[in-house]
Amino acid sequence: MSDERETLTYEVFGTASRELAEQVNDDGYEPDLILSIARGGLFLAGALGYALDVKNLFVMNVEFYTGVDERLDLPVVLPPTLDRVDLTGANVLVADDVADTGKTLELVRDFCSGYVAEVRTAVIYEKPQSVVRCDYVWRRTDRWIDFPWSTLPPVVRRSARPGH
Repeated sequence: MSDERETLTYEVFGTASRELAEQVNDDGYEPDLILSIARGGLFLAGALGYALDVKNLFVMNVEFYTGVDERLDLPVVLPPTLDRVDLTGANVLVADDVADTGKTLELVRDFCSGYVAEVRTAVIYEKPQSVVRCDYVWRRTDRWIDFPWSTLPPVVRRSARPGH
């Protein structure tokens, strides 16, 4: 991976999400729902929902990265778990901010398999090492990406508390 960084601003994000929506539309794919991978995919899913006129947005909470360049061995689905009955027979567009290793997208795609009519993936960035080749990609890069929603430190740090 290069030491250079890719920097996405909120303004450029607006352009990226619109261009991704145009890719989906130009491809003739009509999703019934958009499945967001939280947290980074929430922003893209919302933007795609408006641009593609899709009101059904769902969320899967998946933890993989625990810090900058620190990750678990495998991605883990966190509760609340999505009920597959909500997806059954649907054309699903999975949205995430980046396909880095691609393992998170792979997990979500596999979760949908056998239940949905079709599942396709949309990301702002895809890296060369991703195990998933996404259907819709705004940019391909091997750089570390600074996203506008995660570049600054949190306003408050919440420690893991029992029962929370």
